[in-house]
Amino acid sequence: MRDAAQCLGIAILAFTSAVAAAQSSAAAPSEPQDAVRQASASSIPGPASPALLPASPPSASPATSPASPAVQLLRDFKDSDVKFDLADLMEILRDRRHEGWVLAAYPDPKTGRPLIGAGFSLDLPARDHPQLDALNPHPFVEPSSADLWQAAGLGPDRLQAILAKYDQQFAHWSKKRFRRKIGTLEPQITDDDASQLLRVAIVQAVYNARAYCRNFDELTASQQMAMTQLVYQMGVNLQEFSQFLDLINSRASAAGSEAGSDAVSAIRDSAVSDAAYWRSVQESLMHSQWARLYRTRAVAVIAMLDPEYSDDPQHAERRIGATLRPAVIHRRRGHSSATRQLASTSTHAARAHRRASHTRTKRTA
Repeated sequence: MRDAAQCLGIAILAFTSAVAAAQSSAAAPSEPQDAVRQASASSIPGPASPALLPASPPSASPATSPASPAVQLLRDFKDSDVKFDLADLMEILRDRRHEGWVLAAYPDPKTGRPLIGAGFSLDLPARDHPQLDALNPHPFVEPSSADLWQAAGLGPDRLQAILAKYDQQFAHWSKKRFRRKIGTLEPQITDDDASQLLRVAIVQAVYNARAYCRNFDELTASQQMAMTQLVYQMGVNLQEFSQFLDLINSRASAAGSEAGSDAVSAIRDSAVSDAAYWRSVQESLMHSQWARLYRTRAVAVIAMLDPEYSDDPQHAERRIGATLRPAVIHRRRGHSSATRQLASTSTHAARAHRRASHTRTKRTA
């Protein structure tokens, strides 16, 4: 019996040892983590204050779409890339006296499409504008309104909300009534937002001015500002000013061509001096319909093309203003001519009607 009891005790002792070993092996993987926690806790001298604790990670949010190449190009622009001060041009285009600065979406007077700020278009799609000048390595930048909005640092949700409200208002009001309510519209963006949109639009105009003008970087500060304003105001329509573009690029072509060629001789003969050359460039714009319709704006821009503009800006503008006829004169002449033509047509019609009536009366008799 004693031997049986001893055997039973040995068996119980062996079973207890096996269970203890299994428990210790199962708890082994957590020991390093506990050691790390203890080491981290021991490294902090006391209770950590909230200021010493690292910032909590941001909450999970849906991934934003990466910026397009055009948006990244606009963001990479530096003010030192041009000779003029961007703030000066922004002040010129930020016309607070008229409808040039509206903090809510309003309709374009011609197309009825939504504008905001200093005339920033809200719903333009991206456009394909190929570079047709083989001698100009700079491409055109024509992103969509949404891309420009993103480059200005504004959220896409705000743009969609503004467009949705604009569509509702435009459907409820006529375009003429909508424009009469511009002064009473509730602001949808801030002054800073409108300034950012204006700056991005100017930066886009700078890139496209380089694409239009081969020697843009060699122009004076005022000439670069003039080219940028032309692109800002006309957009892709500047492509139609072929004579102006040919003239402004002819000097670059002459500099890059071989001396003694007939083309260079013709250019040098037609532009004896720098002043005469730029005067011909200015005249090519002065004869355009744009200059006649927007005379005040055109006088300021065309005068900036004068290489001596910085010496006396007022004299340069007076010289252009004395030559460029006001648009009002052309409109009145066109109106009076149209009136005379309409009166003449009415007179001839009345006479023809009387002759026809007289003929019918004679036939009846």
